[in-house]
Amino acid sequence: MIEIREAITDREMMDFVKFPFSLYKGNAYWVPPLIKDEFKSFNKNNDIFKSVTVQYFLAYKDGQIVGRIAGCINWIEVRELQKSKVRFGWIDMIDDIEVTKALLKKVEELGQQHQLSYIEGPMGFSNMDKAGMLTEGFDYIATMIGIYNMEYYPKHLEQLGYTTEAEWLEYKLDINTFNPDKINVMAGLVAKRYEVKLLEFKTIKELLPYVDEMFGLLNKTYANLQSFVPIQQFQIEHYKKKYLSFIHPEFISCVMDKNHKMIGFSITMPSFSKAFQKANGSLFPFGFWHLLQAVKKNHHAEFYLIGIDPEYQNKGVNALMFKEIYDHFTKRGITFIETNPLLVENNKIQQLWKQFSPIIHKRRKTFKKELGNRKS
Repeated sequence: MIEIREAITDREMMDFVKFPFSLYKGNAYWVPPLIKDEFKSFNKNNDIFKSVTVQYFLAYKDGQIVGRIAGCINWIEVRELQKSKVRFGWIDMIDDIEVTKALLKKVEELGQQHQLSYIEGPMGFSNMDKAGMLTEGFDYIATMIGIYNMEYYPKHLEQLGYTTEAEWLEYKLDINTFNPDKINVMAGLVAKRYEVKLLEFKTIKELLPYVDEMFGLLNKTYANLQSFVPIQQFQIEHYKKKYLSFIHPEFISCVMDKNHKMIGFSITMPSFSKAFQKANGSLFPFGFWHLLQAVKKNHHAEFYLIGIDPEYQNKGVNALMFKEIYDHFTKRGITFIETNPLLVENNKIQQLWKQFSPIIHKRRKTFKKELGNRKS
């Protein structure tokens, strides 16, 4: 018999955080989060929950935890964007469709309680959280911002009547496909024609004054995508605390116009995936050392975010950022790059990569099911 219980106490929430560690033990491709940070991010005192309702559930079978799921409602999405949706996220379970069914039912009930029309996931609290269930690429190690899951996960959802809502592609690129001479010429032409320049950072202290502007440009860049929910200031503060410690300033570039207004930025990082695997959920005693080693010596990098003001898209502004990326990567011995997940309809961003002979190596989807309620 399967029993679903809401995780409320600290002990239950720690069980929620740690369940995937047992489920994926020995898996070569799953990348564990830092337990302390993951536990902290679920604390309902966080400012992120000013605009989000959330419940966490654990599934038990024969007294053992066999699954978990979070149900959440992003009220900015519901009220301002008129998307009558309850989200499910952090879904993990054994290969038993009855467990999956019981977990999803709890989130469906949350949506019905609030008279919402449909359920979609996996998604996080906002667009800055991980989203999309892996449907291809199960034999590749997960990136720091990518969800890894077993191959049976999407099969369970399809059997339960869930259909595809959004789909993302992930590319891998060989830095040897970059043409540095062509990029240098293009960067010089664009800088002169549009009177723009590259801003580089040596320290996090230098970067901090520009972070809010990056988020503002991110909102502007992706505003027209069907799944995008604008990021609020209190959410920005939350994600600053969550991610800034992992960002190396040399891997961030910004393009400014003649009035010192940001018109483009990119964030890349050395891959921390193998370091996180070695850390196995904790920075102590050796996890922090593994992360430092990943920064110092790594042939693999991940492209996390790129934002370009719509007024400057398709004008070659990206050449300035790619020039800096190429220079830093070759200096550090990085030869292999993975992109962040890109929505299939996001043609403008995908076009940026076309010149580098990208290979699609992963696909992921969110899945949707109607709940039959009137719109709230």
